[in-house]
Amino acid sequence: MKQLAKISGIAYLMIFLSGFYANFSVLESLIVGNNASITTSNFINNHSQFGNGILGFVIMFFFDVVLIWSVFGLTKPISKNLSYLASFFRLLHALFFGVALLKLFHIYQLTSNLSSSIKLEQLVTKLLLDFDTFWTIGLIFFGIHLIVLGYLILKSTTIPNALGVLLILAAVGYIIDGTAKLLMPNYSDYKSIFESIVVLPSVIGEFSFTIWLLIKGFRRRPFTIETPQKF
Repeated sequence: MKQLAKISGIAYLMIFLSGFYANFSVLESLIVGNNASITTSNFINNHSQFGNGILGFVIMFFFDVVLIWSVFGLTKPISKNLSYLASFFRLLHALFFGVALLKLFHIYQLTSNLSSSIKLEQLVTKLLLDFDTFWTIGLIFFGIHLIVLGYLILKSTTIPNALGVLLILAAVGYIIDGTAKLLMPNYSDYKSIFESIVVLPSVIGEFSFTIWLLIKGFRRRPFTIETPQKF
């Protein structure tokens, strides 16, 4: 359990670092909303930076897959069936994010050429929309994963119940934001509101769980996750 906690904690931390760099530091700095021409030019003129951002996403994807295995191992003593269910939804999230990542790879290949055109701008816009759509669907599945994981934590006698509550709140944020993004034509008018709904609970909940895993994983004393007497 110590080893699984250590691996899970490190994986979560790497997802935080690589995801923040790739999405906020690179991708969002290159994309200019409603301006395909400048966005395409940014991808062309900052091609190496764009490639580094994609590498950050690949690292994020790798550790996300690692967590499918390690978190299952941690929660299996609580309920094997629910742990399978949580892992299944995390797997769906990883699959959709992987498909989304392929869209960025395609943009990277297209923008290796140093000339822009209207056709290229239209294709880049479509690929970015596909990237966002697939990742959003994946994050809805990730929200469902967090609900199941949070419930498992609430049933645990070892993991603090507060972490389960925080993860469930984060899950609600992911699902609300993702559903609104997919179904609301005027989502952009309320984007800041929905982002605050998802960012604050997810950062607090997932980062708190990460800290707990790292403490348990690197502490010298052993620990076990016991099977509840009643489930």
